[in-house]
Amino acid sequence: MVKLRLKRCGRKQQAIYRIVAIDVRSRREGRDLQKVGFYDPIKNQTCLNVPAILYFLEKGAQPTRTVYDILRKAEFFKDKG
Repeated sequence: MVKLRLKRCGRKQQAIYRIVAIDVRSRREGRDLQKVGFYDPIKNQTCLNVPAILYFLEKGAQPTRTVYDILRKAEFFKDKG
């Protein structure tokens, strides 16, 4: 099963997160299938690859709670139903 979840990057005390499609059995820093965006909580910036996210969601990928909240704040689900 594939999930959309956060992968930590950046320096100590200055974390940024990549939003990745990754197998459930992989660890947080494990090998991802594809990078689909990033989230910077310090600058409050979000960059999303919408076609890639839609592709994985259509294939049955489940976003984690945090990724779901990030997508909701970015109004990703606004016109999707």
